[in-house]
Amino acid sequence: MLAFFLAVVLAAPVRSQASHLSNDGMAATHGPIVVLITIDGFPARALKDPRLPMPTLRKLQQEGAYAQAMQPINPSVTWPNHTTLITGVNAAEHHVMANGLITFPTDGSAPEVKPWTPRNELVHARTLYDALPEKGMSTGQVDWVAIYDAKQVQWTFAEEPDADGQVAQELIAQGLVTRDELKTFGDDSSPAWRDQIWTDAAIDILTRHTPNLLLFHLLQTDTLQHEYGALSPAAYAAYADADANIARLMEAARKADLLDRITFIIASDHGFTDYTHVIHPNVALMRQGLLHMENGSYRGDVWILPEGGEASLYIRDNAKRATLLPKLKAYFEKLPGVAAAYSGDEAKRLGIPLSGSSSQAPDLYLVPKPGYAFMEGTNEPLITDVAPARGAHGYLNIDADMQALFIASGAHIRRGVELGAISNLSVAPTIAKLLDVSLPAATQPPLAQILQ
Repeated sequence: MLAFFLAVVLAAPVRSQASHLSNDGMAATHGPIVVLITIDGFPARALKDPRLPMPTLRKLQQEGAYAQAMQPINPSVTWPNHTTLITGVNAAEHHVMANGLITFPTDGSAPEVKPWTPRNELVHARTLYDALPEKGMSTGQVDWVAIYDAKQVQWTFAEEPDADGQVAQELIAQGLVTRDELKTFGDDSSPAWRDQIWTDAAIDILTRHTPNLLLFHLLQTDTLQHEYGALSPAAYAAYADADANIARLMEAARKADLLDRITFIIASDHGFTDYTHVIHPNVALMRQGLLHMENGSYRGDVWILPEGGEASLYIRDNAKRATLLPKLKAYFEKLPGVAAAYSGDEAKRLGIPLSGSSSQAPDLYLVPKPGYAFMEGTNEPLITDVAPARGAHGYLNIDADMQALFIASGAHIRRGVELGAISNLSVAPTIAKLLDVSLPAATQPPLAQILQ
């Protein structure tokens, strides 16, 4: 299967795109440029496989600095960790606990995660793109997350792109995508095609507008591992495709005479692991009589938001919290497949916001045993088996399979530095150091040993 996927990737036609396009008069014509590229869900352990089909990544690794493993924050989920990569603080500080803002309907129905929430309502920490304008510098973003409606970002091509946006119009003018394709961008389109268009947008922003910071997120590596499992043949094909897209971006930067100014940082937000058993934790709440059917849907004062390797429990009735919390903690700690149930100071030590400190903070934080994952559902058995194995993340950040990728290469990076294990809390202050901006709340120092 892997050979088939790679044949498809390698046989894909080279996309025509103008490089070194005339800029818009706002381009950073001198000084440092940092391009932060995230390969969603890329496990650090994949780097140890000599058959990993990523020559561009290998070259960057050899010519720069890299970590054997980079520890994510809890929860090891996409949006919380992308936010940490550009703030230098954990979820207890920036309050991003899911892939969007967690909201609770007033009728007691299931909580909802709203991704397209304005950044100022979602992210409660200073970001790199907040700091850059203070030094007259600019930011571009492609498929970055927790960044919707960020006024400080000058050039943007979102996960759901605006067909009328400036960058979208530039891609349309180059014949790289049509207006109709952008209007239905996420509908029945392949993950590989979306990554390709996002790469086209990154090339356009970098070569035409040349921001000081470009945030660029490749997603299909996550999508395919959820479906087919961690380190599966489909995952390896996605890795190879991500490598090809990074190579396209670097080649465009070379043709635009930008390489001697760019520091490339290639990171991932979390790793991946496989599971063969599913826990539907809201079914447990039904069995406890805490969820009841009303007008065709379940409602209650207690709900659980599951995310693979973690599940956050919320008690919405303040008067019941003191009574319910110890009972639910004791119940879930004994539930088959559950490894632990954290609350209070236990959760604080994990970097989870304390209950009451934020609307996003859970009252109880559940983690499963290896091979188990939490999933949504109220009409299923409490625990079910799945075959073949599927992939998930969200597990505790000390889990070896959750460790992420970090490579830095290019301008201002020393060659041949092996870092061992690092924390992703170090990434934002390192970028801040490269761009000479301030992130005073960052909890880790920059990785000074990799900087020239």
